[in-house]
Formats: sequence, C-alpha cells, structure tokens
Amino acid sequence: MTVTTTKNWRTPTAVLACGGLIMTLAMGARHGFGLFLQPMSASHGWGRETFAFALALQNLMWGAAQPFAGLIADRWGAGRVLFGGSVLYVAGLVWMAYAGSGAELALSSGVLIGVGLSGTTFSIVFGVLGRLYPPEKRSMALGIAGAAGSFGQFAMLPATQALITGAGWLDALLVLAAAAALMAPLSAVLAEPPRAAGHRTQQRIVDAIREAASHRGFWLLTGGYFVCGFQVVFIGVHLPAYLADHSLSGNVGVACLALIGFFNIIGTYGAGWLGQHHSKKHLLAFIYVARSVIIAIFLAAPLTPASAYLFAAAIGLLWLATVPLTNGIIAHVFGVHYLSMLGGFTFFSHQIGSFLGAWLGGVLFDRTGSYDIVWGISIALGVVAMMMNLPIDQRPLARLAAA
Repeated sequence: MTVTTTKNWRTPTAVLACGGLIMTLAMGARHGFGLFLQPMSASHGWGRETFAFALALQNLMWGAAQPFAGLIADRWGAGRVLFGGSVLYVAGLVWMAYAGSGAELALSSGVLIGVGLSGTTFSIVFGVLGRLYPPEKRSMALGIAGAAGSFGQFAMLPATQALITGAGWLDALLVLAAAAALMAPLSAVLAEPPRAAGHRTQQRIVDAIREAASHRGFWLLTGGYFVCGFQVVFIGVHLPAYLADHSLSGNVGVACLALIGFFNIIGTYGAGWLGQHHSKKHLLAFIYVARSVIIAIFLAAPLTPASAYLFAAAIGLLWLATVPLTNGIIAHVFGVHYLSMLGGFTFFSHQIGSFLGAWLGGVLFDRTGSYDIVWGISIALGVVAMMMNLPIDQRPLARLAAA
C-alpha cells in the first residue's frame, strides 16, 4: 500500500530522482576513497594497514549505525536522517583532508563518514521508496536507486583521480566535501509526511525485531550479505594497488573502478527488473557463485590491462546487484513499515564483511607481500553465500498474507 503525500510536488518520480541523486553523491565519493590510499600513505609515511584500517572502520561504523538510522527514519521520517547524515559526511571529508595521524584518519574517514553513510545511502533511501511504491513496482524502483549509486562511482571516480593528479589529494577531498554538501537540500524531498492512521502499523519495534530474528531466512539472507561486503570492499579498496604492484599503471586501476561503476549501473538496474519476474533468492545465489568464478578466472589468466578491464566489467555487473534483491526480499517477507531498520540489521552484516575485506587486505599484504590469501577467501565465501541463499523461504509472513 502506498503512502499518500500531501504535497503535489513530492511525486514518486521526484522522490526517486532526488533519492537517486543522493545515492550518486554518497556512493560516488565513497567509492573513490581507494584512490587516496597510495598518495596519502606516501605523504604521511603510513603503511597500507593504517589507511586500510580507517576504511575498514568506516564500513563497520556504517553498518553499526545503520539499524539505528533506519529506526529513526521509519518512526520519525527519513528527511531528518538524510540531513544529519549529510552534515556528518561533509565534516568527515574536511577532517580527513587535514588528518595528521592514523588516529585522526580513523576518526574522520572511519567514524564520521561511516555514520554519515548510514544516514545517506541504501537503507534510508530504500525505506522511503519501499513505502512509496506499490509491490509490483517496488523492485524496479529499488533497482533504479541502486543504479544511481553505481552511476556515481562511474562518473565521480575519473573526476576524483583527475583532481588528485591535478590539484593534489588534499584539495580533491575538499572538492568532494563541497559536492557531498548538495545532499542536504535534496533530503527535503525525501522528508516523509505524517502517515495517516490507516497506514500506521500496530506492530511494536521490539516485535518486528523478534519476528525477523525468529525467521531462518532472515539469518541466511544476512549471512549471505556478509559475503557481499567482504568481496566488493576488498576489491574496491585494494584492486588499484594490486594492479600497480603488478606493474600496471595507475590509470588502469582508475579505469577498472570506473568500469565497475558503469557496468554496475546495468547490473543493479537489471537485478531490480529480474527481481520482479523471477525468484530473488535464486538470483542472489547465482550472483554470489558467479563472483567466485569470475575472480578465479581473473587470477588464473595472465594479468594485462585487457584482462583487468574484462574482470572489472564482469564483476561490475554483479557488484551491487545484491542490494535491490536483498531489500526486496525483506520488504516482501516482513512488510515495509520497518524496512529501513530491518534492512539496516542485514546491512550491518554486510559491513562486518566490508571491514574484514578492507582490513585483512592491508594486514595480509603487509605480512606476506601478497593479496593471494584474501583472493582465495573471497572465492570460497562466494560459494558459501550461494548455499546460504538457496533455502531461504521468501513467502510473505502469515499476517501479511492475511492482510
């Protein structure tokens, strides 16, 4: 059931467009952080573990804050959460530019930006769209919003690299902060009006949490999402350095991340479309095992610019394709009233995986001089995630079916 709006300008199309722009800015800036690893580490004399830990902490804080941000958005409206997240995001980028120690880097890029991301990305935007769009259009709307985040990666990565090369990494961070500030005014369009009595749920928050916790499929979905975070963040943070270690130019790494972003637009939109017509859990299982196959082929083949580009294109098709499908299952099984909160709990698992993917990549490289162990872990986890998603019961709960 859709939520009736009280302002004519706040149409579903306008909300989707502004939500997509917020996703573009938030995810576009965030996906470029890996480009700062080498220049900032060299400038400050840090090992890769210092920068990797800060980005790992960012992902962990993003996930830990997400259920609470989602709860506030579900109960009191997403507009406040989006505005507050925008302010924290901008403050974190500015402080990151002037961070003089590993601790300051962790607090700025790790804590502030991490919490800011929890208020400006998937769960918050998807919660608004999930309540606004009817079930038959919901999966597609989520896919479009997810594709907008992917477009940010495609469009902003080359610009970020050009800024780092032309103006230096410090000024590049300040420009990103100015761009991120645009999210604050856009948040007004996603400010949900008060719900009419007929649209309010009688279910308490604690009952919604208990209901999800007792559902086996929720835990399986959450476990699979852990793998998604591990794989994509390890690749996003460490792929440019991995290619540079094998004597490929820095431009190849930037081009690969941009290709991931471009093909992710296609993959995320396509996943949203397919989710309307096919089993979401089967699509998720395919995505996870296909990632493992693509990584294995990439490692087995000779590493050249061409093979790197092919890998980026292939993995990009599957990059965030899990997001609309995962949130779509949650909305279908549990309803949309607490979608941001329940999606936040699932996303926390994703971000624990993200923390480990980013941090272990730096730790094991510093210890062994190679990323081989983490690549192997990524392949094995993809197979595990496939097996976890196949037995999910994605039928609506009895109370929803009765309604």
